[in-house]
Amino acid sequence: MEQDKRVPLLNLIDRVSEILFGLLMAVTIMGSVSIASTSRDPARAASIAALGCNIAWGLVDAVMYLMRTATERTRIRRIAHKALGADANGARRLIADELPEHVRVITGDDELEGMRRRLQTIEPLRRHALGPRDFVEAAGIFALVVIATFPVVVPFLLLSDVKAAMNTSRVITVAMLFVLGVALGRYAEYLKPLRTGLAMALLGVVLIAAVKALGG
Repeated sequence: MEQDKRVPLLNLIDRVSEILFGLLMAVTIMGSVSIASTSRDPARAASIAALGCNIAWGLVDAVMYLMRTATERTRIRRIAHKALGADANGARRLIADELPEHVRVITGDDELEGMRRRLQTIEPLRRHALGPRDFVEAAGIFALVVIATFPVVVPFLLLSDVKAAMNTSRVITVAMLFVLGVALGRYAEYLKPLRTGLAMALLGVVLIAAVKALGG
């Protein structure tokens, strides 16, 4: 429980990824709907479509997160039980097979044996694959996807000129992509995270250019 209090609900790359998905989906949906809409108010139609789409995507993403978490934990529990019932060599092989490749290459027999012994001393894994924290994290994923829509939609709520609102929305999108790219670059500990930000901003420019080429 103490660990749960110290660890953020979602790590940085998860938070950035969810915001990124929501942002890209919002800008593409708004551009597409503004092209195809027969409404007298295409900006309003695009805003509603973007928000509705991101709500739906947020729900799907949150449910998929819970399914993935439950599946992975159930699998880990089964493997742990197998390791506890196996001989020393078999247990070490089971543990080694589950380690990420970058960890496996620096893990020797001594480390694997230490893990096997540690496994024998820890309390049995909980029976339920999902706990309250997991549902809070799923809600956080949903919120991030939906919240990412609003910076893109706000110009249409504040500006009466549809063209100006669209251009402002696109500038906001590119700026947010730059900030998200810098955050990812720092998380990856790149020497020059600004380059990651510029790459993400360029992705936004290309995406917007593609939408404009289709008439949006």
